[in-house]
Amino acid sequence: MGGGSGDPGRRVVVTGMGVVSPVGNDATTTWKNLLDGVSGAGRIRAFDATEDFATRIACEVKDFDPERYMDRKEARRYDRVSQFALAAAFQAMAHANLEDGVPNGVAPERFGVVFGSGIGGIGTFEEQHRKLIESGPNRVSPFFIPMFIPDISAGLISMRWNLQGPNYATVSACASSAHAIGAAVRHIQFGVADMMLAGGTEATITPMTVAGFAAMKAMSTRNDDPEGASRPFDLTRDGFVMGEGAGALVLEELERAKARGVPILAEVVGYGLSGDAYHITAPPPDGYGAQHAMRQALAEAGVEATDVDYVNAHGTSTMADAIETAAVKEVLGEHAYSIIMGSTKSMTGHLLGAAGVMEAFITIQTLREGRIPPTINLETPDPACDLNYAHDGPVERPVSLALSNSFGFGGHNVCLALRRWEG
Repeated sequence: MGGGSGDPGRRVVVTGMGVVSPVGNDATTTWKNLLDGVSGAGRIRAFDATEDFATRIACEVKDFDPERYMDRKEARRYDRVSQFALAAAFQAMAHANLEDGVPNGVAPERFGVVFGSGIGGIGTFEEQHRKLIESGPNRVSPFFIPMFIPDISAGLISMRWNLQGPNYATVSACASSAHAIGAAVRHIQFGVADMMLAGGTEATITPMTVAGFAAMKAMSTRNDDPEGASRPFDLTRDGFVMGEGAGALVLEELERAKARGVPILAEVVGYGLSGDAYHITAPPPDGYGAQHAMRQALAEAGVEATDVDYVNAHGTSTMADAIETAAVKEVLGEHAYSIIMGSTKSMTGHLLGAAGVMEAFITIQTLREGRIPPTINLETPDPACDLNYAHDGPVERPVSLALSNSFGFGGHNVCLALRRWEG
């Protein structure tokens, strides 16, 4: 069930969206702040990031109250990663008029969940490991394993709404939630399900994770300027800024959505995926894996490169930004200079396993409103990054077809092609 050309089956549309992000705990707030160019970055508050940490900044979710979505007992038994997931799922289900779960006329086994996470409940892992070392094995919580495993968010979502269809997690680093969306689309296209809830979640602002990424020299050390630290495509970029949060989409077969009478937000028309087979963390210099994923998505959508209006770039504020730019120019040719290729990670930071769904949400909003969020902090353009990145502020222009790119450590590449709904 990979990407490819031809007609894979039924049409799939988006009917609900939910978001928990560093710039807002719901979709409306997040979207407004993105258009306003608001950065979610600041000094780390989740733990005491002392001077020993090379990186002491992150894009944290702020003022999040899990008890808006679950009772206190549940909240204590769920890692922050699952709390975010359930919050985004609640919002998406409500947006799609599915507060009560499976709608009339749909069997529970025809409504599934695919929810990704790159790392899972790492906060719980660190906490329980400390207990093991300090107090012995008898002090480890019986909830440790179900709180930590990356698939538990998909399970919790399915239990909350009795969704008995396909149910699993995708784990492919920073491509995890984009893979989740693509896989969910495939289940609908090929008749395995009629409706799916897809997305991803991440909560990795912890001492071990920050220390690990810093040891790789992957993150920005612009600690004196948190809001200016994530600067995709800028010549002075020095690494990504870690973010956290979750996003969820309700996907359903087109005729089912029409029968329910719900507003259609966008159509998913292409899903491309590939592997670099090159390096554990770095993309190949010519970005051939990214090129292949984008070409697959365009072929499946049945469109030409010249039909693309906007690309939501992976754009992490690392040296790979130049490789992604080159890959987009290779796929789109001269037309690349006519589009806008923005990176909203300049404001949200890098949500790792939740990045793909967050940026799919942003892409859908762009299609709906014809407003493209800016890429902030792009002050000294890298000569190798010579496209229009909306670095002077938000751009208003009609967008009919857009691509959303997600690439992950291990050489995982995903491109989602989304079309504005004209129905």
